[in-house]
Amino acid sequence: MSQRARLAQFSRLVLIAAFALTGCHSEESVEHGKGSAEVGEASWYGPGFQGNETASGETFDQNKMTAAHPTLPMGTTAKVTNLENDKKVEVRINDRGPYEGDRVIDLSRAAASRLDMVDDGTSQVRIEAQAQPHTDSDNTSR
Repeated sequence: MSQRARLAQFSRLVLIAAFALTGCHSEESVEHGKGSAEVGEASWYGPGFQGNETASGETFDQNKMTAAHPTLPMGTTAKVTNLENDKKVEVRINDRGPYEGDRVIDLSRAAASRLDMVDDGTSQVRIEAQAQPHTDSDNTSR
């Protein structure tokens, strides 16, 4: 095989490896700094999901202060403020979603009740990550 052919083959392999590695990440790796804010529409879920398994493996309890978020790491504590009435609640992320429209968070019924948004079903909110769970890699010295 000529040097030119080997170089072309090597280039193809590098390109294939680069494409393969770009997909090797989890949603959990998304960076969300403490205090970073996200604004958008919130909804809530409850009775039809009571007792179902969440994406974190926990059993969903609509009476706990929990929420579903598409990218915040599981276990993250977030402050959610209803921008329509300035009511606030702290929730723990234990599920993925919402999966409807441009909504940014799906709250448990209990959290939605504290924000006084159960009757309306949705509300404009600000989400601020407060604390993220520690992982084993956080304690690894380099």
